[in-house]
Amino acid sequence: MAVVAGQSTVVSTPSGDLRGDTEGGIAVWRGVPYAEQPVGARRFRSPEPLAPWQGIRDATEHGPLPPQTKSFVGGGRDDPKVRDEACLTLTVWSPDAGASLPVMVWIPGGAFVYGAGQFQLYNGSRLAANGNVVVVNVTYRIGVFGGFELSDLGDGFDDNLALRDQIAALRWVRENIAAFGGDPSRVTVFGESAGGTSVLALTGAPSAAGLFHRAIAQSPALPLIADREYRAANAHEFLRRLGVEPAEVKALPQRQLRRAAGILQLKSAANTPTLAYGLTHGTELLPHDPVQAARLGLTAGVPLIIGTNSHEASMFAWTKPPMLPTTRESVSGYFARVAPEAKKAVLQAYPEYPRRSALLAIGSDAMFAGPAWAFADAYSVSAPTRMYRFDHFGLSLRMLGLGATHGSEIVHIHHSYASFVGRKLHPLGRRIQPGVGRRMQRAWLDFARDTEDVDAEHWPLYEQRERLTRLITTTRDVMTADPDGARRSAWAAVY
Repeated sequence: MAVVAGQSTVVSTPSGDLRGDTEGGIAVWRGVPYAEQPVGARRFRSPEPLAPWQGIRDATEHGPLPPQTKSFVGGGRDDPKVRDEACLTLTVWSPDAGASLPVMVWIPGGAFVYGAGQFQLYNGSRLAANGNVVVVNVTYRIGVFGGFELSDLGDGFDDNLALRDQIAALRWVRENIAAFGGDPSRVTVFGESAGGTSVLALTGAPSAAGLFHRAIAQSPALPLIADREYRAANAHEFLRRLGVEPAEVKALPQRQLRRAAGILQLKSAANTPTLAYGLTHGTELLPHDPVQAARLGLTAGVPLIIGTNSHEASMFAWTKPPMLPTTRESVSGYFARVAPEAKKAVLQAYPEYPRRSALLAIGSDAMFAGPAWAFADAYSVSAPTRMYRFDHFGLSLRMLGLGATHGSEIVHIHHSYASFVGRKLHPLGRRIQPGVGRRMQRAWLDFARDTEDVDAEHWPLYEQRERLTRLITTTRDVMTADPDGARRSAWAAVY
């Protein structure tokens, strides 16, 4: 059925009927559960299949955010404020619930500490309207309840809960999205930062195979994925700080659990590029680190877009975080911990070191670009891969001296210029959409719609021979061979 502005929309899913609403002529369903809520005995356990209901369930209001502190990304008046552990919901936008359209599933970022699919920055209505696609935003567990690994504590604690939630949401899409006008055989999963990291993890998770058919990883931060031994040590220190037995953890108050995990997060930031919060490889769900999985040919092999922004670390550098090497001291500490034998070669790739521009570039490459280059090199051997570098920054970011900082591309893909962040980055974006936004959204939509002829003409594949990369600038996009070749080559010794 086609959407009529101002009218509620009722759809029938295998679990029951849902009543949505419309937003600018696009049907939208909010607060849609995709699994049983992880509360009570389900705390720290894998998401369980959704139980069916009788009658029509209202889906016009957002579900709660996962427990988290306030963040700039969700700081607008229109952003939800309620937080609760019962957070496993998603939002669906559809231009035509009677069609069979490509589906784009958004996984939000936030270092597995912040974030939710309900934030206005990620509003999918413009993407759905402009591209004639169904957009699904996923909210998953973060922080101590989803991004802190406790599986080593024994029965009752499952691993990689954030990733398990995402897989459960993708299964929901496979089984339900046809009711909203989506084609379950044409699903593109895309995300930024921790969301982009999750996308790459999903390509290497056996239980996610077949749940998506294309993938886009924006600014993935692969150091957020650690080995099981590191996570196990954190879990047992967490238990010691709480002073309880494993069986008692589930019943503890939320505040007590978050405080103990937060202390370990701060401790990890001072000692390693890998934080206490994140995903875990070496488990049945995620057997390998994504780069290793790609090198072994053990990934999903779906077409991929991967890229980073040219000034990823600039925003973080204000606080001089020790896990992101953006000072001389933190650079020395980083290489002493991670790869002392590679320090000299890497620093030679930054002729201006130790000037601020070089320090910011090192921080950006250590967390984002370095592992992204390594993954693209490995993945492109066996699957169609396209790479980009986002170089655009408007007047606001220019005045702040931030450049194309982390996350600044999101408003251009979603056209969320009316969001709190969108208004800050592009005050005129609601009236005059920047050309870079039109180009970038069109490229993402072309990819999701599987328009290979357009892709081949305007965005050639990334292969190790040339490493063609799309540079997304303010006025135009250009293809360049290995634009950061010296830095990429140097970081290969680390990643």
